Amino acid sequence: MVKTEDSGTKEKPAAEKMPKVGVSKLKLFVWLVVILAVIGAAAYPQAVKKAYVYLEELHRRNAVQEPDPLETLRQEVGSLQRQLADMRYSFIEKVTADAVVKCQESREHKRSVKLDRVLTGKYTALPVFFGVMLLIFYLTFHVIGQALSDLLASGIDALTIVVDRALTAYGINPVVHSLIIDGIFAGVGSVLSFLPIIVTLFFFLSILEDTGYMARVAFVMDKLLRKIGLSGRSIGPMLTGFGCSVPAIMATRTVSSDRDRKMTILLTPYMSCSAKIPIYAFFSAAFFPRYAALVMIGLYVLGILFGILSALVLKSAFRGRPVPFVMELPNYRLPSVKSVALLLWDKAKDFIERAFTVIFLATIVIWFLQSFDTRLDVVTSSEQSLLAMVGRWLAPIFAPLGFADWRCATALITGFIAKESVVSTLEVLLGGAPLSTMFTNRSAASFLVFTLLYTPCIAAVATIRREFGSTLKTIGIVLMQCCVAWIAASVVYALIGIL
Repeated sequence: MVKTEDSGTKEKPAAEKMPKVGVSKLKLFVWLVVILAVIGAAAYPQAVKKAYVYLEELHRRNAVQEPDPLETLRQEVGSLQRQLADMRYSFIEKVTADAVVKCQESREHKRSVKLDRVLTGKYTALPVFFGVMLLIFYLTFHVIGQALSDLLASGIDALTIVVDRALTAYGINPVVHSLIIDGIFAGVGSVLSFLPIIVTLFFFLSILEDTGYMARVAFVMDKLLRKIGLSGRSIGPMLTGFGCSVPAIMATRTVSSDRDRKMTILLTPYMSCSAKIPIYAFFSAAFFPRYAALVMIGLYVLGILFGILSALVLKSAFRGRPVPFVMELPNYRLPSVKSVALLLWDKAKDFIERAFTVIFLATIVIWFLQSFDTRLDVVTSSEQSLLAMVGRWLAPIFAPLGFADWRCATALITGFIAKESVVSTLEVLLGGAPLSTMFTNRSAASFLVFTLLYTPCIAAVATIRREFGSTLKTIGIVLMQCCVAWIAASVVYALIGIL
């Protein structure tokens, strides 16, 4: 500021305020910037090279782990699907909450919510399920079903004696007499005696289905099935497999994923169908009468375990992840008498039809092959028959399993036609002799394991062929199941021998 006479102070112009920098200093600054830029440009490639070498060394030493892009994509897609499902149902709930007016919650829903705290609880669901199934098997194979089966067997035996006496009094041809008594009555009658067991089992299962509990089972099993590469949708066909493999395999069409569907088809035969129940009951009553229920439960559990092991093996062959599983849980309700009765009638009718068609024809064929030789002469002993000749060719295969008798091999062959035919064939071949003349406790256990795991009946095989659309794959599946059954039975036979 400079004093003046008029105003006292006066500001200098703006140009005069700027600091004055000498030319020499400015040149020095420019040269400094240029030098730094040159040094940086020269050092940059060296720094990049050193960083690249360092990262390459880290990668070589596995210090840098790059995720698998395919696995990352699968996880992201699966997570995205779950997020989209959550968003979709959140939106639906919001819309319905704004649009739907509920006067009050129904008593049925309140009751269902309370029951689900136990039946679908985190720690109680599985113990309750296994407890329920244990009770069903105990009542079926040890109390109700077995008692009714014994009563029906007594009635069939009495009818057989009456018919035998009537044919003898009539003086009918001995060959025809043998066909009726030793063939039809022995084969078909032995299978029919197990009808009460099958009806009793499906009576309890139909009650579980009608009450809404089986839907909860699918919900509970979803988490476990995902660990072996399946979703909860697979539980339906697998549970159906306990009735019959044919509708179970056809039921896999409800599974949306082709991967899950094929895996479910391969696992379904390991679920013991109702046609195997006569075999289990026949051998359990003969060799393990005091522990019949436990033997039955053990066989069912063993089949499930082999299904799980197969799924873990197949998981690597069938790439991908199981599809998300969403289902509606109905309210618990009392079972309908009509629906239960219709289901029981359907199962009983199906069993009786099979007994008087497939099993009837198989019994006649077995009797014929057992009664005649290559020249079609009536044999005095079944060991001279056509059946014995065929059985001896296959018997050495089963020697490591403990049942090298040609009659055992023959029974397994007829079981390929229908599983019930195993019992009818053995009854025909035994000719009234006890089962203990052919098996020991050790070999009986091995035989049960083999019949549990080996290939299903020809109808189920045909259904697998239709679903896969390949004869070669179907043959491979059949051979694989037979090999698994042979290995498992030989291991059981060896372990029992050690113990």
